Amino acid sequence: MNIAVLYGGKSGEHEVSLRSASSVVRHINRTKHTIILIGIAKDGRWYLQSQNELTRVLADDSAFLRIDENPACLMRIVPGGGAKAALQSAVNLEGRARKPDESHAVETDIVLPVLHGSYGEDGLVQGLLEMAELPYCGCTALSSALAMDKEQTKKVWMQEGLQVVPFVCITNADMQYEGSAPRQDSSAPHLDGSAAQSGGFEKIAASAEKQFGYPLFVKPVCAGSSVGAAKAHSREELKAAVENAFLWDEKVLIEQCIDAREIECSVTGNAAISASGKTAVKSYTPGEIAPAHGFYDYDAKYTDPDGARLLIPAPLTEEEAQRVKTIAEKAYRALDCSGLARVDFFIDKKDGTLYLNEINTLPGFTSISMFPKMCEAAGLAYEELIELLLEQGIERFKKRRSLKTSFV
Repeated sequence: MNIAVLYGGKSGEHEVSLRSASSVVRHINRTKHTIILIGIAKDGRWYLQSQNELTRVLADDSAFLRIDENPACLMRIVPGGGAKAALQSAVNLEGRARKPDESHAVETDIVLPVLHGSYGEDGLVQGLLEMAELPYCGCTALSSALAMDKEQTKKVWMQEGLQVVPFVCITNADMQYEGSAPRQDSSAPHLDGSAAQSGGFEKIAASAEKQFGYPLFVKPVCAGSSVGAAKAHSREELKAAVENAFLWDEKVLIEQCIDAREIECSVTGNAAISASGKTAVKSYTPGEIAPAHGFYDYDAKYTDPDGARLLIPAPLTEEEAQRVKTIAEKAYRALDCSGLARVDFFIDKKDGTLYLNEINTLPGFTSISMFPKMCEAAGLAYEELIELLLEQGIERFKKRRSLKTSFV
């Protein structure tokens, strides 16, 4: 198959994507597949990369993919174009230019997005690929968007009776609100009445302090890899953390800080279409994060090799591990996920309560990332994992294309 690997992206996690994609391309079976590299620059433009870039990265295990932003290599996407015509470039895979008025069709059997965060993990790319009628790996546009929004994810899980970390969600409007109460939602914790009288940060802070006490966790609602996340121990730190989080999103979560163990669980499968076989929903060996930093922040995840100890399998009893796996599958199905996701948990050190934290539909795939390591611990090697994701993407594409779209 011709596999188009999308990497980079218009996101705060651009550099993380370069690392993940470098690892992914090294583990694609090149005797069975042809790899096509498409780099997405920070301004959102797509560029076809030369085969020389692939050769460079494959020759050096320490190298990371780069993006050559050559204007001649800009990609065009044709809605409805399908495998033979959806992706177009002014140059071919060997870098040879076509005539000025011609485009080169980059034939693609399936797209493998290795994009983290906004404009990649939030359903926008998935929707674009649906319009182009291209198969792709991972969650659909709807489940990607839902999982990216931590507030909405928590609401769905709460509706399903799954336990989440207590939280409040605030918006830019709440920070400067001067009238009646900000929006309230009966299905999730929010600012209490005293915080809503005149609005603004001081009232928000007082409410969060009253409900949860310090320390508090602050994070953008729609960001991943701990981008914009911080732990606050005072009102001054809370203000700085909230202001920083609002640089990354229009909504911000303030969560109760739980003295907890951090447990993760990989899940694969097509929740809506398959109940058995290779594409059925399946969870893998849970792992535990033991961060050396104050919490499992961006540096611990991607840049500091000593930032955390990754314990796989997690030191859990057989019963505890099975409960984690069962709830991970329930959380995955509740969002109609497909392809893959990493479900993150907290286990309260005081009383053993298991909380769902969040879900990542395009988790890290670097050499030190948990998702492939947990799969491998359960017997699914990295190369086999990629093959499974490709199979699931093709299966879902065929199933969706078999559905009726017209009465004619």
